[in-house]
Amino acid sequence: MSTLLTLLDALDDRPQAVDLRERTYRGLGDVVVDVGCGGGRAVGELAAHGVRAIGVDADPAMIETAAARWPAGEFHVADAAALPLGDRSVTGYRADKVLHVLPEPALAVAEARRVLAPGGRAVLTGQDWDTIVIDSDDPARTRSIVHTRADGMPHPRIARRYRNLLLDNGFTDVTVEVHALVWTDAGALPVLANLGGDGAWLAEQAARARDDRLFVAVPIFLAAGTRAG
Repeated sequence: MSTLLTLLDALDDRPQAVDLRERTYRGLGDVVVDVGCGGGRAVGELAAHGVRAIGVDADPAMIETAAARWPAGEFHVADAAALPLGDRSVTGYRADKVLHVLPEPALAVAEARRVLAPGGRAVLTGQDWDTIVIDSDDPARTRSIVHTRADGMPHPRIARRYRNLLLDNGFTDVTVEVHALVWTDAGALPVLANLGGDGAWLAEQAARARDDRLFVAVPIFLAAGTRAG
């Protein structure tokens, strides 16, 4: 299993993440495309709700894993800016934790508008990588680790632009919510390791986890809009 998939599984298993994921499913209708579907969990959960769910990811290994995990699902290898779907062919569009890695996120949102039927709903969700909150004995080092990790991504701060991306592409009734995933236990350690901190910094966090003094909060932005006619 890839490191990325392991991390995604660790995130998606959190009770807070389960509740948030269910929130993203509201109002998507009966034909939904999940862009950047990863291991396919959302596709499987949507299908369990009686939805025709279509998972799309640019990584063939992710699609292979998703198809193995959710054999009843529909999965395609494709670019977020060139979906294998007809114009106005879906009622719901979902992009979770993916726009920050795309070279041109605006093209993906324009593609969302193309494939959505009038009145369809688009949901964009993910973290702003500059706003991860970590309690530490060395705040300056922690700030440096968070910002260095963010600066290594194509669009680490795209989540704060979700609303404007939807508005710029003609979506209406745009709303934004912020939810936080909070860890106070060792379940946060894979997330912290993914940030790229050094051994001493990670050791401090592991010790905090052992002593029940760890605190990590990741704000998750959820923006939604309606595809105008």
